[in-house]
Formats: sequence, C-alpha cells, structure tokens
Amino acid sequence: MATSEMWHRRVTEAQEREITRSRGMQKGYAEQALWMFADVATILVASAVATYVRFRIMPLDQARDIWTDALWNTSKSLLLAMLAFFALALILISRRSHLYEPMRISTVLQEQWLSLESCLTSGLLLTGALYLVRAYRVPRSVVLMTVLMVTVGLGLRRLLYRLVLCRRYEQGVGTRNVLIVGTGAEAEALRHHLEISPHLGYTFKGFVAISGNAEGSASEHLVGTLDTIFDSVRKQFVDEIVFTSRCDPAKVESVLDRAREQGVDLRVIPELYGGLAWNSQVEYVGQFPTIPLHRGRVPEAGLIVKRGFDLLFSTCVMVTLLPFFLAIALAVKLDSHGNIFYFSPRIGKKGRVFRCVKFRTMVSDADERKRELLHMNERDGVLFKISNDPRITRVGRLLRKYSLDELPQFWNVLKGEMSVVGPRPPLASEVKQYKPSHLRRLEVMPGITGLWQVQGRRDPSFASYVSMDETYIDNWSVWLDFKIIVKTIFVVLTGTGS
Repeated sequence: MATSEMWHRRVTEAQEREITRSRGMQKGYAEQALWMFADVATILVASAVATYVRFRIMPLDQARDIWTDALWNTSKSLLLAMLAFFALALILISRRSHLYEPMRISTVLQEQWLSLESCLTSGLLLTGALYLVRAYRVPRSVVLMTVLMVTVGLGLRRLLYRLVLCRRYEQGVGTRNVLIVGTGAEAEALRHHLEISPHLGYTFKGFVAISGNAEGSASEHLVGTLDTIFDSVRKQFVDEIVFTSRCDPAKVESVLDRAREQGVDLRVIPELYGGLAWNSQVEYVGQFPTIPLHRGRVPEAGLIVKRGFDLLFSTCVMVTLLPFFLAIALAVKLDSHGNIFYFSPRIGKKGRVFRCVKFRTMVSDADERKRELLHMNERDGVLFKISNDPRITRVGRLLRKYSLDELPQFWNVLKGEMSVVGPRPPLASEVKQYKPSHLRRLEVMPGITGLWQVQGRRDPSFASYVSMDETYIDNWSVWLDFKIIVKTIFVVLTGTGS
C-alpha cells in the first residue's frame, strides 16, 4: 500500500512539473510571438511609407498610371507575397540569431549587429526572389527604402527597449536576484562584475558555501549551504543560481531538479561541469561565460504590455475622476480630524518597501488602538479584520463599502510600485508571520485589485487568500487581468466591499 501511494505521489509530482514546464513554454512562445508581430508591423509600416514617398514625388498622372497598372492590377498579389516572404525570412533569421531571447544576455553592440545582419540578409533574399520571379515592374527604390527603414526601425526599437529596461534596473524594478554557489576567487569576481554592471539587471543576494566553510571576504555575504539553498531562494526571492566552484555532479543534479520545480534558473561556469553541459550553448553574463542548465521563461514582453496598460488605465482613471477625488477628499476632511490621505508602509515585489496611499477611513490614532482590538479579529492566521471596526469613520464606512478608499493607489501604479491587478500588498508585520511558501505572492507586482478581491473577499481563510494569489500568478495573462477588472467594477458598483 505504501509503495502504491509513493508511486502515485511521484506520478502526481511529475505531472505537476510537466504542467509548470508547459505553462512556462507557452508564456515564452507568447512573448516571442509578440516580438515577431512587432517585426511584421514594422515591415508593413516601412513598405507603406516607402510606397508613399516613391510615388508622391512623381507627376500625378504617371503615379496614377503606375499604381493602376503595375501595383494594383498586375502585381498586387506578387507584392503581398514578396512582403510575406521578407517578413518570414526576417523572423526566421532573427530567431536563429536569438534576437527574441532575453536582452540581458547580449551586449548592446552585439544585439545591434545581429539586428543589422538579420535585416540585410533578409533584404538580399528579397531582392534575389524578386529577380527569380522576374518582378521587373516592382520599383527597386521601394524595395531599398523598405529594407533600410526596417533596418533602422528595428535597431531603434531594440535600443529604446533596452534603454527602458536599463532605466527600470536603475530603479530596482525588473532585476533578477542571484545566488552564487562557491566562495572562491571566481565567485568574488562574478559578484564584483554584477555589482559594477547594473545594466545587466542582476542583484547579488549572497554566496552559498559548498563545504560549509567560506573563503576570505565571502564569509560576510554567506547565506547558507547547498543543503539549505532553497530556504535562501525563497527568502531572498532568487531568480537565478550560478555555480562558480566545482561540486559533486549528483548534488548539482539534485539542485537542478529542485530549481526546475520552483522555476529558478540555474547556470554553471563552462569548465566546471562538462558532463552536465554537453551540447549546451555558452551565454555571456557580462564578460562571464556561463552555460544555462535550466532557464525558465520570463514573459518580459507581456510584462511591458501589462505596464503600458497600467499607465494608460491609471492616467485615464485619475483624469476622469479628478472631480470625484476632490469631493471625497473634502468629505474625509470635514468628517473627522486628521489627514485626508493615509500612508501605509507595504511590502511590494521581491520585498521592496513602499508607501501605499489610501483615503483615510479610520480615526487618526487607529494604528495605536489596533492592539486593543486584536481579540476581536475575525480572520485566521496572518490577516486582521473586524466587521464593525469602531475605528472606522462615517465617511470611511461608505468609502470601504464601495472600495473608494483604494482610488489614490492609482498614483502608486503610475510610480511603478503597484499594478492595477495583482496580489494585495501586505504589511511588514504580516510578512514576518509568513511561511517560506507564502513568500511566493511577493514575486510579482502587488495590485489594487486581484482574484481574491473578486472571488473570495468574504472568505476569512488566509490559506484561501494565498491560494488565489498563487492561482493568479500561475495563470496570469492580459485576458485574466481584463476579466478581474470587469468583475471589480461590478463589485464596486454593487457595494460588496468591506
């Protein structure tokens, strides 16, 4: 019986790993598809502009004759086919050059060179195809301008995207936390390189000793050993582990299995683990060559779309509801003594502390009176909630009923501290009570609303609270955000808030 249960558990674990891997691949494919779509859009815009410039500068009658005869009647299908051929060639060459992979791996010059090479190679294939099909009536100037504009456009787009990423890295947004396994000279050198190269987007979180004894100055940043490495991974919100010292391959494989389960990337220095890294591609982290043994898919393009939506949506809400904001502020001020806004230190993505702003709904000394009311808490575990909290003001009760006290948090969204949709940001006192498994909800940007707010708001169980946040993280998509926002509007209008 025990053997049967053990076998069933192993099969279940294998199925869960496969589901997690499949979701990661789907997110990766979606991100690549987004960049491919952007390339195709660039080609269409460039070809349209080239056609307009070419025929607009010619005499009107001649331009009309050429458009009617050559471009519309005779060569319409051929031109569309050539554009499709050019787009397909560009996508295949760019994909082979790894231009759709994470940008932190390559340097700016390397990326620009690969982009130039891909565009010019695709352009040569296009001109060769035009020659083979004898498309003599297709203006060569249009072809040349299209290829040149695509080359410049893609190069500028990738450069702008990298500048945006670097700006975010400087603000501590979107960086990847790294643990370095080993305490020798190689580990120190890698740590120093990551710290002086902020544009790479990595944040050093500590060393992990293999034998339990740290060497030299590495002991000051020692966070644990291989046996406890995944405790540090959860507490430090680690995204990548890099092995810089030789270790028993069996232990590395054990860490690799756990890393796959938890979605943590794993890299090794090429010379150290030849057996595990055969036929693997070398990738540079700055000037350091590494071999990825496991790399999860980070939907960077999807996160940029999410951030763009946050900015647009928040701006529209704040501009549209500005008179409403002023009316609420006046009501709060007249109702009770104290400030209009309440600023609360909250824990954001990967443990970052920020000031969450709300309309004040309680008396000014509410925090001091909380200790007197702990025995009335109606929530289990970490959360604190009282239905008829005596600290809430008259206006505050109305604001909470319709969730209007949360409206100023759109300012936090504009500052990049929150998102419109995501797990609610917890208090530091709550995070201190978290188990390591609960910290997963801090791996993403906190939100004004979330899955729990629209489906389980009345459920007092903290386990349910965390479970819904994990469900949101595992199944995140732009469409899911949209559905949550629509449900949130319904919740607000029906006044089912707290």
